Order: sequence, then structure tokens, then C-alpha cells
Amino acid sequence: MNPIRRATPRSAVLLALWLCAALAFLTAPALAAAQTAQTASADTTGTAAPAQTPSASAAPATTVPRIGVATMQPGEIFWERFGHDALVVLDPGTGAAISYNFGFFDPEEPDFVGRFMRNDMRYRLAALPFEQDLALYREEGRGVSIQWLDLDDDQARTLAASLAENAKPENAYYRYQYFDDNCSTRVRDAIDRALGGALRRQIEGRSRGNTLRGEAVRLASPAPWMWLGFDIGLGAAADKPLPVWGEAYVPMRLAAALREVKNTQGRPLVLSEQEILPHRIAPEPAETRRNWVRWAAFGVVLGLALAGLGRRRPRVLAALALALWTLCGILAALMLFIWFGTGHTYGWGNQNLLLFNPLCWLLWLGGWRILRGREAGPWFQRLLLTVAACAVLALFLHGLPTQPQRNAHWIALMLPLHLGLLLGLRKR
Repeated sequence: MNPIRRATPRSAVLLALWLCAALAFLTAPALAAAQTAQTASADTTGTAAPAQTPSASAAPATTVPRIGVATMQPGEIFWERFGHDALVVLDPGTGAAISYNFGFFDPEEPDFVGRFMRNDMRYRLAALPFEQDLALYREEGRGVSIQWLDLDDDQARTLAASLAENAKPENAYYRYQYFDDNCSTRVRDAIDRALGGALRRQIEGRSRGNTLRGEAVRLASPAPWMWLGFDIGLGAAADKPLPVWGEAYVPMRLAAALREVKNTQGRPLVLSEQEILPHRIAPEPAETRRNWVRWAAFGVVLGLALAGLGRRRPRVLAALALALWTLCGILAALMLFIWFGTGHTYGWGNQNLLLFNPLCWLLWLGGWRILRGREAGPWFQRLLLTVAACAVLALFLHGLPTQPQRNAHWIALMLPLHLGLLLGLRKR
């Protein structure tokens, strides 16, 4: 790859592709890995390792480096949706700025795709000239800004020295976790260590009510297949309200949190903010509330239509049901594999399995028999009832006082569909 440009991040893409079953996201990791070796960009979820990184050393004891957090806005390509950030160490004597980026990976590493699928990715910290970072963002029209931090001399020197030490080949690698230990959380943690834990103490006890699912779906919303992948593939664990500390896995959220923090002397941590590049493309998606009532209205209309169609054209209904059951079966198989075959813990215990039910595969034979004008078989009605009952169970679980999985919109859509098929295909 070209060492002059940053390599393309792929973790957000890979995770979304992996979760988005109906749109064949399982095939994307290998493609993304191949592209990563040839392309160059920088985003929150990772980049392929450069051929070389500039040597980085701690600033001389007589020089106090300036420490900044560079935040890069989301781009238009799906793998750029989550933005990116990096720590910048500026030598005021020479004007040289080193960018420390925790998002590099090697797509040629043995078992790269397999490690991604198991959630066992190896990422690394790389150091490179900051100006080199900016070239691609300038070309793409993505905004870049720096928050210069008000650290005391010892804190600034210590942070610069620790980053230089961490960037050495023997120290650079870490086990990447998309939500819990990614490029942005590494920036957060480095600042927190420099402040002696003061950053975490100030923001861990506060919450805006955001969740991992909400943030992922929001940022992926310009790409429908991507937000669908996150929304269907994440389980209940992704719906716990996050402290501000936890939502800092998103670079823009970390930048917002830093504006509210004090340094160890009681002054604002952010001394100044500087726009490096203007943002010339679509802005970061805004927060929106999903209207489950619209989903319910759509589901009820479809459910009634399916029930009525069964009385007049049972074979047409069977054809439609086969398509729906195939989709449900594929999604269910992938959700089960994520649960039992991978370390993607936020996809475990996914209650969407009650809506996109693996039992739909067993309905296929009966549906095919109806399509051929034959009896579905004695077991078919029981299976239909069981699938519909599972959707009702999903509604019951959502109503429990414990923290529910935020899938009310999917319940509102799928429950009427399953009930409509139960009524439309019932034995007469």
C-alpha cells in the first residue's frame, strides 16, 4: 500500500456487514480486507497498517509539547460513517506534529477474516506526521478540528513520552473491541491516565441516555443496509444507557465530553479549539426517535392483507410466506452463529430471534406443499402457531420492568405479519 496515505478503516464496516444478514454482509470482511491493502483513509474503526511509521520519541525535557485531540467528521462512504480521532503531539520549537492513531490493522495477517468473525482482532498504534493525515480528509471534504488540551508541563511530557513508547512495534498491538476498546476509547484512556483518572471521574457518573445501539444506528443511518445490520444484529446488552464515559467510543461524543471537563487545576481541559479543515459534505446524522406507531400501522395493514389473501388466493399467500420465512431463517441462522460461534458479546441473547425465528425453516416444506396445491401436513398448523406465539413472547418480554431490548418497532412490524400468516394459512 502507499505509505504516504492512511489506510482505510474497516471495523465498523465489517461489524455492520456481519450483522446485516439479509444483505449478504457476511461476504464483506474479505472484500474489505482486500480493499484496505490498496486504499487510504482514517476513521474510528481501524485502518490497515502502513508500511512504515515515522520514528517517534518523547519531547526533550526542556520542551513542553502541546497535546491535542484531532476529531475527523464522518464521511460519505459507509466505512467512514463513524468518524475518527487521534492524539496530536506538537513540538512548539520545530512546529512538527505527530499524529498517534490507534486504528491500524494488517489485512494480510494470518486468519484475518476468521479473527474478525470471532471478535479477536489485533489493532495497533501508529505514529505518522499529522499533515500526512490531513491529505485524504481534505480531498474528501471531511472536517477536521483539534482541541488543544490545558495540561501541566509534567502531564504533557508524560503523555507524549507514553505515546512514543506505546507506538514502538513491541508495544503497539492490542486486542480490538468495537464498542469497548477501539481507536476512540484508546484516545480517551490515554488522556485519563495523564490526568490521573480525573477524566473518568468527571464523566462516568453522567449519562445522556444514549445506548450502543442508538449511536450505531444513528451514525449508520445514511446507509440503510448498515443500520439494519446493527439494529437487527445487536442484542439487549446494547440497549443499556451509557455513561458519558462509555459513549466516548464515538469520536464526536468524546470531543463533546472533553468540552465539559476540568483539568487537575480546575480550569477547562480544552484550552482552545481550532478548525483545521472545513466540513463540506453532509453533517453527522442528528438524533431522532424511532416512531414505532408507524411501524405498527404498516405491520397491521400487511397482516390484515395477508389474512385476507389466504381466503382468496392461498397459493399466492404461500409464495409470499416462503419469501418471508427464508429471510427470517437466514437472519436467525446468523444471529445464532453470532451468539454461539463468536465473541461478539453485544449480539448474544438477541430477542429478535423471537421475531426472525429459526423455526421458519421448518415451515418451508408446508408452504411449498400449499404452493403446489396440496395439504400442508398435520404439523404445519402447530408450527405456525408456535412462530406466532414466539412473536407474542417478544412483546411480553419487552413489557417487563427490567431493561428491555429496544426492538419495539420490529415487534410492531413482525407480530402482525406472523399473526396474519397464521390466520391466512389456517386449515379450513
